[in-house]
Formats: sequence, structure tokens, C-alpha cells
Amino acid sequence: MDIAVNGGGSKDAVRMSSVLVVDHDKTSRYAIVDGLQQYFGLVECAETLASAQALHQRCFFDLIVLESCLPDGDVIDWVHQLREQGESTAIIFTAPKTDVEFTLAALRADVHDFLLKPIDKTQLKSALERFLSLQQCRMENQLLRRQVEKDLSSTSILGESRPILQLQEMIQRIAPMPSTVLIEGESGTGKELVARALHDLSDRQGSFVPVNCGGMSAELMESELFGHARGAFTGAHQARDGLFSFANKGTLFLDEIGEMPLPMQAHLLRVLEEHTVRPVGSNQETDVDVRIVAATNRDLEQLVQAGRFRKDLFYRLNVIRVSMPPLRSRVEDIPLLARHFCKHLSIELGVNPPQIGDNEIKQLTNYDWPGNVRELKNVIERCLLLNHSPSYCLGLPRETEKSPVDEAQDLLLSSVEKQHILKVLDMESGNKSAAARQLGVSRKTLERKFKAWGMEFN
Repeated sequence: MDIAVNGGGSKDAVRMSSVLVVDHDKTSRYAIVDGLQQYFGLVECAETLASAQALHQRCFFDLIVLESCLPDGDVIDWVHQLREQGESTAIIFTAPKTDVEFTLAALRADVHDFLLKPIDKTQLKSALERFLSLQQCRMENQLLRRQVEKDLSSTSILGESRPILQLQEMIQRIAPMPSTVLIEGESGTGKELVARALHDLSDRQGSFVPVNCGGMSAELMESELFGHARGAFTGAHQARDGLFSFANKGTLFLDEIGEMPLPMQAHLLRVLEEHTVRPVGSNQETDVDVRIVAATNRDLEQLVQAGRFRKDLFYRLNVIRVSMPPLRSRVEDIPLLARHFCKHLSIELGVNPPQIGDNEIKQLTNYDWPGNVRELKNVIERCLLLNHSPSYCLGLPRETEKSPVDEAQDLLLSSVEKQHILKVLDMESGNKSAAARQLGVSRKTLERKFKAWGMEFN
């Protein structure tokens, strides 16, 4: 049977999708699997809720065909758990009869469809057509959202400071090149935004595929990146392509590359050198054309010296190095970023944007932002949700309007402070680090003082 949507699409549109069939009855389970086999790239099956949950933790499924009553657990509770975790996987329930209470509970759990047993090919065809329509709507919504986001801002890397202008210039220059890029920077500085910008501004026709290298064993990561052959390990009922294959002709973003297990580093090095991947359990290699963009918040050279990162892989990744500036080194961008987040998050959350006055901006720029831009965005979102000022959500003291007498006293204190700092600096023969230690402040604080005074800090 052919699957079409609105008289147009074809079954090829879902061929790369994955489906999990959960049914305790062997005959019913095999009938469903047989009907789905030709339409999905990966078909897995389970006869209990426990085995289904284990498979779901290992693989992502675009569709789950789930029996309404399993012997070892409540399927509605499991679906609610998936939804609470942010899972949008389409779910089709199968049941031997219509149950009004169960149907209402399933609707509240946001299931996609129902099928009555025994399931025939006509039912299955209609359900798959509805599934394909849902998939297409989601893709169209994602494309529309991306377009709206691009319209809201001409660039994803916001800022007018010198470090950001230099970063934008570098992105424009290296994006069209196929060379590997290593992005370094603290957490929250926007390393993935840079990786996406490099892909978007390139002429690569494939997908942008992000991977977090932390928290996965070498064995699981090998299967995720390179895929596996049928029967390669317990539960591998079907062959599956890896993320390198999905990123073919595109970009693979390896985030937190410093956390990659050493055994996996050797496999990655070989792929970078040979441009081929070998699925787990297979003897055949497949050519891939993938641009690698890696990111880390660790010092890879120190990890190399400690024996925790391969030297040859570091040199292979370190073709073009991009350093992300922390937010505290570009405080002049904070007003722009804060107002940008206020504007667009208020639209997303459906609340009125707050007015951020000069006093608020001053307090935000005086904060060190250890979480960088991500922390700033989270603070703005928190203040929108709680209807408080950003400085309140940071736990900073709120500044009030000052009288002329207070302002005169502040000017006098600022003058005395400046004279004292310059005197200590002179006593330390111009050594700013030593002066900062003598004053009991950080060198960065001293640098900000000099900027406020309009003086060079070298």
C-alpha cells in the first residue's frame, strides 16, 4: 500500500523514521510489525512495558504503537511521564474494544491516534497517513519558527562590542570552508550558536546535527555516532544509521568534546582521517562527507598533558580555533542582550515586557555573570515569569533615586576611590595584578574601574 498526504506525499517521507511496537500478544505484535516494516527505517518491538522503557532510553522513536493494557504497568502513567519530560513522540494506542474512561485519559495524555484490534491494513494505512501529516506539520512549524527567529534578528550572535564584531567577521570568513573548527569558551557563552551560524552560512546541503559527548559510555557513543548492524548487540533487531550518516553533506557538532571517552577518541580520529564510518558489528565501511565543529569549556592542551585527551586528535581538531568571549569581557553588550531577551521572551511567554531603566542596566553590567549569556537569558525569563526586576532576580540590591546631596557625595567618594587606587598602583610600580591583590579586589574589577574612568588598562 502507498501512503500519501493530501494526495501528494509518499512513503519515502517516513522511511528514515523509527517506530516502537509494544504488544504482549505475539500474533498481534508481529502483524503490526509486518505492516510497518516497509515504511520505517527502524522498527523495534517489545512485549512488556519494562522492555519498551529500556528500548526507549536507548533509542529515539518518532512513533510508538502501544497496547492499552500491558501486564506489568500502567501505559497512561508512562505516556504522562514522557510528556512531562518534554517528549513529543507520536503515540498510537491499540485496544480490543472502546473504553470511554481510558479514551479520555489517553486524550489528556496527548496521544495521537487509536486503533481497534484486530488491526487490518486499511486501519494501519489510515493511521500512518495521519502520522505522516503530523510529521509534516511539525517540520513546517519548525521551519516557520526558524524563519521567524531569523527575521527577529539578522544574526544569532548579538553584540556590538569589539570581541563580538571580530567573532562575527571570523564566522563570515571561515563558514564556507570545509575545515574542522574548534570552539573554546566557558559554559553559556554561545558555542552552539556559533556552530549553527557556521553551518547556516556555509553551502553544505545536509543537516546540522548536534551531539553532547558528555555522559555517554564509549560503547553507546560508538553506536550513536556510527550506527550498528542488525544483531550487533542485544536488542539490535534492525540495522540503524548513526549520526555521521544523518549529518552527511552537513555539519556534525561535537559539544563538550573534552568529555569524550578515550576509546571513542581513537575511533573519531580514524573517521576524521579516512572520511569513512563502520557501523558497530559490520565489516563494511561507508564514505561520509561531514564537517566537524567541536566545542569545549575545558583546556584541551592540559587534558593532553594529563593523558586524558589524545594529542593526535587535538591537532586534528585544532585546525581553526575560535575563542568565545565571556560576557564579563563585553559588558557593553549587556544592555542590548537584556532588552533583546525581554522583547522576544515576553512574546514567547505571552507577558508584557518590563521596562529596564538605567539603574537596572548599571547593576546588570556590574555583575560578573559566571553563567554568561545563558545566565542572563535565564534571569530575564525569571523576571518575566515572576514580574520582578532583573536585579531582584539576581539578588542584587535595588538602586533608588538619589538626591543632589547624595549624588555629590557619590562623586566625592568616587574621586577619593580613584586617587587611592592610582596611588596603590603607583606603589606597585604599575603592576595591576599586584595592585588588585593589595586592594583586595579582582583584576577584572580593576579593569572595569579603568574603563569607567576612560583610562587604558594594559
